[in-house]
Amino acid sequence: MRQWITAILIVSVGFGLLGVSGCESEAQNKALWGTAIGAGIGQLAGGDTKATMIGAGIGAGAGYAIGHHQDKKAEGQQATSGQTQYPRADANVVTVWITNSNGSKTPVKLTRTASGHYIGPKGEQYDTLPTGEQLKPAYGF
Repeated sequence: MRQWITAILIVSVGFGLLGVSGCESEAQNKALWGTAIGAGIGQLAGGDTKATMIGAGIGAGAGYAIGHHQDKKAEGQQATSGQTQYPRADANVVTVWITNSNGSKTPVKLTRTASGHYIGPKGEQYDTLPTGEQLKPAYGF
């Protein structure tokens, strides 16, 4: 009975740490999960510290291998779809491109408010999303 309580405690602490830790890759996330699960299984199987540590090590290695494979698969899918890995900074920012008189293009970033209005870089407000022609006098040449 004591082994079960220890195993549950180890797994619970491991999962608790997963909730507050931030990992940059799926490999790191899976390694953390594998460590917690492996430690719990090791404790149940062997009932001592050595078994717990062996289980944690095996779980970490297996979790990392699975996560690394998922990271590589995701990179391949992004490469074939032409997506970049840059995170979207703000879902409420819209870029309108203005075509200038010389053919060059100027980006104008507008922020959408909760009420549906748009605010320009100079603080001006628009009731609807302005077109490039509407923004050209202020931002184009």
